[in-house]
Amino acid sequence: MAPRSRPTARQVRLGTELRRLREAAGLRAREVAGLLSSTSAQMSQVEAGFAGASEERVRRLAAHYACADEALVDALVAMATDRTQGWWEEFRGVLPPVFLDVAELEHHATFLHEVVITHVPGLLQTPDYARAVFGYMVPELPDSELTPRVEHRMRRRAVIDRDLPVPYETIVHEAALRIRVGDRRVTLTQLRRILDEMEREHVTVRVVPFETDHFAGAGAAMMHVGGPLPRLDTVLRDSPSGTAFLDAESQLERFRTLFRKVEKAALDPTRTRDFIHHLAKEL
Repeated sequence: MAPRSRPTARQVRLGTELRRLREAAGLRAREVAGLLSSTSAQMSQVEAGFAGASEERVRRLAAHYACADEALVDALVAMATDRTQGWWEEFRGVLPPVFLDVAELEHHATFLHEVVITHVPGLLQTPDYARAVFGYMVPELPDSELTPRVEHRMRRRAVIDRDLPVPYETIVHEAALRIRVGDRRVTLTQLRRILDEMEREHVTVRVVPFETDHFAGAGAAMMHVGGPLPRLDTVLRDSPSGTAFLDAESQLERFRTLFRKVEKAALDPTRTRDFIHHLAKEL
């Protein structure tokens, strides 16, 4: 089978976890290649996500690495054998691959924890708000690229709209609610959308007001995507150079701690609802 030209973030993560197991066992790729009647180059492709791995291969590798964590091995097998062709595949070749990677990660998530400072969370945005966000990009996007981005953002909502929704908790700074990304109408409609979403049991929204003392978390924006095991969580962080997918255990623990710190600074859901109602009345 020919190597993949561009593995997804999920495929890369599987390879990364297999490499980590090998390194923890103190083995080199060429030492393991013989076990599978393979080569070092082929092992490198598997560990980089450019080549797939069957259930049998994943289990043989785990056994050879003396991995006794059955739950982890089962989770890796599920990643290796998953053949889901989700709605995001419709955008392959239309949008940058990272858009598809984010949607796929959200689809498989066990929970979503998000912190946003300057924009309303993507999963809660209205079409007009999303269009205003993407429409501000430089260089300006033509409508042929702008419209698919908005559609993709709206379809990401599937994870909180489906029959078995993903538990979603977001902490939003007051700045994100006050900045008029669009006009007054767009802002008011967006605030009402958030209030409507808060009525769902699986959606939790909390606000950090400007008046909160000792809040130095302006750089805390992130999305923490829960995996089948804590070890398989992923943190997404946006920057001017693109979206970073972080999965080292030290990084995950750092952002778990950061989320808890921001959470302590936020209003509880009831006070948040009153807060957003007040903002809407001000408009």
